[in-house]
Amino acid sequence: MRKIKVLITEPFEEEGKEILVKEGFEINEVGKITTKELIDLIPPYDVLIVRSGTKVTKEVIEKGKNLKIIGRAGVGLDNIDIEAATFNGIIVMNAPEGNTISAAEHTIGLIFAMARNIPMANQTLKSGKWEKKKFVGTELYGKTLGIIGLGRIGKRVASIAKGIGMKVIGYDPYVNEEEIREMGITLVNFEGLLKQADIITLHLPLTKETYHMISDKEFESMKDGVMIVNCARGGIIDEESLLRYLKKGKIRGVALDVFEKEPLESSPLFEFENVIVTPHLGASTKEAQVNVACQLATQIVDAIKKKIVRNAVNFPSLDEETYEKLRGYLSLAEKMGIFLRQMVDSSIKNVEIIYSGEIANYDLTLLRANILIGLLKEEEKRINPINVLLIMKEKGIKLNEKREKTPSEFTNLITVKVKNSISVSLSGTMIGNEGKIVKIDEFSVEAVPEGILMVCYNEDKPGIMGHIGTVLGAKGINIASMTLGRKEKGGPAITVLNLDQDVDEEVLLKIKEFPAIKSVRLVRI
Repeated sequence: MRKIKVLITEPFEEEGKEILVKEGFEINEVGKITTKELIDLIPPYDVLIVRSGTKVTKEVIEKGKNLKIIGRAGVGLDNIDIEAATFNGIIVMNAPEGNTISAAEHTIGLIFAMARNIPMANQTLKSGKWEKKKFVGTELYGKTLGIIGLGRIGKRVASIAKGIGMKVIGYDPYVNEEEIREMGITLVNFEGLLKQADIITLHLPLTKETYHMISDKEFESMKDGVMIVNCARGGIIDEESLLRYLKKGKIRGVALDVFEKEPLESSPLFEFENVIVTPHLGASTKEAQVNVACQLATQIVDAIKKKIVRNAVNFPSLDEETYEKLRGYLSLAEKMGIFLRQMVDSSIKNVEIIYSGEIANYDLTLLRANILIGLLKEEEKRINPINVLLIMKEKGIKLNEKREKTPSEFTNLITVKVKNSISVSLSGTMIGNEGKIVKIDEFSVEAVPEGILMVCYNEDKPGIMGHIGTVLGAKGINIASMTLGRKEKGGPAITVLNLDQDVDEEVLLKIKEFPAIKSVRLVRI
């Protein structure tokens, strides 16, 4: 078996590399390289591990014909073209938990440094000046800390701030409000936070929406004498605007660990005594580096070997327990898609998926993806769970999903309906450890979606099975199992057979000669 090849372009702790090597992965650690060098180097690799210094462009991604995963040893992903990776079916994952404590502690450290003028006092004393009166600070106790972004780091900062007696307010439209309130954080809107906070700290990614979200209008809304910290991403604060409001005297202090351009060796910001700067040190502790490397390496191994994906920004994430509960249904889902695709003649226009019973309580993103892959992979070889929705959109296929938590006659049931010129529906469930098709177009059946299946729409008339058996027997084709479904005696019915051998067109035409058989289709899974 071919070894999984991993390319590492930036520092990655030995502990992380050891995890990959132990699992049989082949590692090539090249150090920092240019985009051109990466384009030339990437084709044979399955996994690319980077930090913030490597630009993973569309051109790199398109050259990575074997790429399955791009792993960011850290949190920020603005150096990776996620859209191109998604379109090409490549998982993009980061390691958000590993540096939470380090980044939060650095933030708090900078807040203390600003409040007590520590860097400036240190510098002047070392230059021989005792300027005690010049550096009178302010207590943090009782002050209002405004946190923009209440993810892992933002919540950790809030916890520490609460511990030293600060009042904490926060803004984040995507959080669980009950959880945040239980932490003693008062949720406010964006404008309210800017107006109320004595100190503002940012903990959110750099996106099109967050780029320059702190600019002239926002500085105008802040209190006079506000202090601002950014240990998140450069570009969230408009640095030109920041300079203007520093010159106006609106801002008491600024602490920046990140900048719009990095590395940054000179800036007008450096001229201000009340500006504290550090060279992107938020995650720069030994503990954080080891944690991030081990977390990312473990995620990569789990994604490739166990098909369990965590912390991916463009792929549904399932924990191991949930994955085990859904494992059988994930396999059944793709087979249902493959089955349905062969039941219609032309391109599918509409897909409806209904999840019934206990299964409706789970995250079913991956299950949905497997259904859609089954439907489309015959005509789209590039399709996978990462890009399936993009490809559906590209093809103009409409998708509708429903959840019904009240079970039907089965504890769990997945129903998929497809439409083009005709409409076909299929329902499936797990019976024991085996996936079964239990309904086709409302006809109750019990068919195993494996191998060669023959589906006959017929009238409920005597002699049908005798005719089918005679035709198949003459060709030496054995029937492995058979299921019949009807709604009423003598009315429309369906016959599904699992066959041990494939069937050619001549056999299908012979079977169709029986007057009560309306249509015959062959399904290969």
